[in-house]
Amino acid sequence: MENSTATFGQLAANSKTFARRLLTIGENRLELLAVEVQEERERLLHTFLLALGVATFGLLAGLTLTAAIVVLLWAWCPVAVLLILTAIYGLAGICLYRRLTGVMRNWQSLSASLDQLRKDRACLENILK
Repeated sequence: MENSTATFGQLAANSKTFARRLLTIGENRLELLAVEVQEERERLLHTFLLALGVATFGLLAGLTLTAAIVVLLWAWCPVAVLLILTAIYGLAGICLYRRLTGVMRNWQSLSASLDQLRKDRACLENILK
């Protein structure tokens, strides 16, 4: 009878140790997730502000360049100048749109947390086998 009590005591102690380790791992993963969410938020805000600045000054430069070209070539053929500039700006917009969709398709958020959770799952599967 004492053998089963000792085994039960060891089982209980091992279960407590396993539960503590599991909770510690969970806590570490949640902390990692929180840090990554914070970093992702800051990166996204920084990227948005940079993109806004680029768009603003790019628009101003484009308007100024367009006005200069139209004034310079107005005597030659005003309609052709406007159509050519429209085509150039349209092609630039299409190229930028394609690049944006490529970036959005390859965007990976919280990759370190997901990788760590996959490693934890594989480790637990090896332990429980």
